[in-house]
Amino acid sequence: MNEIYIFSLFILTGMIIGILFDIFRIFRKNFKTIDSITYIQDFLFWILTGIILLYSIFAFNNGELRGYIFVGIILGIFLYMLILSKPFVRISSKIISLMKKILSVPINFLNKYVIKPLSNLLSRLLNWIKKIIKVNIPKINLKNKKNDKLSNKIQ
Repeated sequence: MNEIYIFSLFILTGMIIGILFDIFRIFRKNFKTIDSITYIQDFLFWILTGIILLYSIFAFNNGELRGYIFVGIILGIFLYMLILSKPFVRISSKIISLMKKILSVPINFLNKYVIKPLSNLLSRLLNWIKKIIKVNIPKINLKNKKNDKLSNKIQ
């Protein structure tokens, strides 16, 4: 009876790993990233999966490895992918798309009416400071004294 309980816990663990996989898939689908970020995401996925597996094995089965544990994990991943993955990805993608639309309004407003004007103001201020510095600071002659003496003798 205890083995059936543990087997069902590892089916749930497999489903959690499937959900984690889909979360990474959803982010890749909705947010385009460069290859190096994708590699980091893959590495992060495997680290998190390893942590979940190690935690489950030690918490539910006192660290004992049994064949039915791995069968339960694989069955959980398979059942999740077969039954829940498509609706989860579809609903999550729609939610993220809606959130992107909602957030784009204030972001565009801030960009147009706050960030760009401040950027233009700072640019003008920096140009003004550069002009002041050029006008008020005399040029320094960095020639070597020996070269000056030689040039005087030649003339």
